[in-house]
Amino acid sequence: MTERTGDGYGQMLLDAFEGKRAVEIVERDDGFISASVGGPPLYLAPFRRWPALHRRAMRFVRGRVLDVGCGGGRVCLHVQERGGEAVGIDISPGAIEVCRRRGVRDARLLGIEDIDDSLGRFDTVVMLGNNLGLLAAADKGRDLLRRLHALTTERGRIVAESRDPAGTDDPVHLRYHAANVRRGRLPGQVTIRVRYRDAATPWFDYLMVSPAQLEELIDGTGWRLARTLESDDTYVAVLEKTRGR
Repeated sequence: MTERTGDGYGQMLLDAFEGKRAVEIVERDDGFISASVGGPPLYLAPFRRWPALHRRAMRFVRGRVLDVGCGGGRVCLHVQERGGEAVGIDISPGAIEVCRRRGVRDARLLGIEDIDDSLGRFDTVVMLGNNLGLLAAADKGRDLLRRLHALTTERGRIVAESRDPAGTDDPVHLRYHAANVRRGRLPGQVTIRVRYRDAATPWFDYLMVSPAQLEELIDGTGWRLARTLESDDTYVAVLEKTRGR
């Protein structure tokens, strides 16, 4: 099958936004495939239909907000509805088009690795929807966390969702985790792409960590793990700046 646009995620969001039934397919580099019909509606859902964990997490969001991997713009729209200012960034052209069509005032085609002080300073960085994974890998993740530290105010905060990779007994996943460790990677570092119909994103690294692994990852970056909000499947970490940094 020939890849048509290279933006499988964006095409999926555009179809969902236009009322079409959209199935999100995530393919891992070992051949494992998962499919979800629940993801696309969530990316566009109003606040009252968000998972309870996400609604709880938004209580820790304050001030000017940077939404990393903004998808369909639900976080930005909620912040706007509360009278706040939000900037949404995503590498998917389709996602940014959906954001703008839905009324997000500031949605930019930009990757997390390309953010700089031209965006201004933020009080909160939001990375819901497992988007802590956009840190990609240990070394790259530390560099990105230091960059986010420089782009946030003294009361800066990161509200980010992840999944503990040890929370599975699926032998397929356990073999993948073990192979990662043999290669010197964190167990929960996955290489994936999103497919939709005849379109696919490029392959990218996505990092899932336990709270303990997260604490090791943020050591020396100017952040500390202030609290975690738990659910049956994932957790949200609230990171705050360490004193003296």
